[in-house]
Amino acid sequence: MDPSLLIPKAIPIPVEWGWFYLFQVLTFIAHMLVMNVMLGVSVIAFVHHLRGKAETHPLTFDIAQKLPFTIAIAVNFGVAPLLFLQVLYGQFLYTSSVLMAVFWLLVVALVIVAYGSAYYYDFQYKSLGAMRTFFIGLTALCLLCVAFIFTNNMTLMLSPDHWTRYFTNPSGTLLNLNDPMVLPRYLHIVVSAIALGGLFIAIVWYRKREKNPEAAQKWIRYGTAWFAYPSMLQYAMGMWFLTAMPPRVSALILGGSMMHTLVFALGAITGIYSIATALQQRIKVTTFLAVLTIILMVLLRDMVRSAYLAPYFAMSNREVLGDYTPLVLFVITLVAGLAMIAWMLKTASEVNKEVRS
Repeated sequence: MDPSLLIPKAIPIPVEWGWFYLFQVLTFIAHMLVMNVMLGVSVIAFVHHLRGKAETHPLTFDIAQKLPFTIAIAVNFGVAPLLFLQVLYGQFLYTSSVLMAVFWLLVVALVIVAYGSAYYYDFQYKSLGAMRTFFIGLTALCLLCVAFIFTNNMTLMLSPDHWTRYFTNPSGTLLNLNDPMVLPRYLHIVVSAIALGGLFIAIVWYRKREKNPEAAQKWIRYGTAWFAYPSMLQYAMGMWFLTAMPPRVSALILGGSMMHTLVFALGAITGIYSIATALQQRIKVTTFLAVLTIILMVLLRDMVRSAYLAPYFAMSNREVLGDYTPLVLFVITLVAGLAMIAWMLKTASEVNKEVRS
């Protein structure tokens, strides 16, 4: 069966697709930064509780205080890029979401459980004792499951030839497990999150260095190690990920397209430099290079998505209505929303300090 026959017709968009692409990339970068920290620090805290070393208490206690806010911000920052993705590739994303609807809807429950567990881990940290391991482990497990479901959906939407499995399994429980790209892509995400979680720890303690220099230096060193060594592993994960792509897509990255190759090479170079500066505990430079690497990888991810869908779809062919009113209203709402989030974070931080004092 011709997979193109299964793809719904793209609906018209109000303005040129470039506007949606710009906002999708910008909002997704913001989401990626917070999401990586959220997943990374939860895994790091879980590992430390499993090891059961009392000297890591300042680290895990600090993570406990910040994790609920991080989850809340990551979830809110994830809404916008998902909506823009639906506008740009709705005929693909909606279809893949329906094919795996049971798991896709399960994401909501998993996030709620992770959020509640993180809050309990935070506010009952001192009285939980050994049960800290259970609650932070539950949070980490739920978030890892959410990442796995997202990985399946984001790859299934790129593979209309896999949609024909619906005719043998119409129950909404399809996963994209037969795609060789799923596992390396998932591990690539998880390892990246652990690295960014480590860098976040280093940044937090770097800001505390004047109040407690000795402890700060210890945890800065610890955080940069959590960033550097998983980042080294990322290169092996990245090569596995690259070889799992269809040859027509990987060829673009490996010299077939100057733009694809340039973005890939720049991302690899900035990543290597970020590892070197992390081992030297140069926090500001490492942070800049890590953010730059993520930006480049997000751009490459979008370019790869376009290459995957090229046989079926070209963004330039979208019908445009020429109505700019929704765009103007969105920009106004976005600015107001960001200002509100900044105020909420500031207020929550002040209240949190008062409650704990």
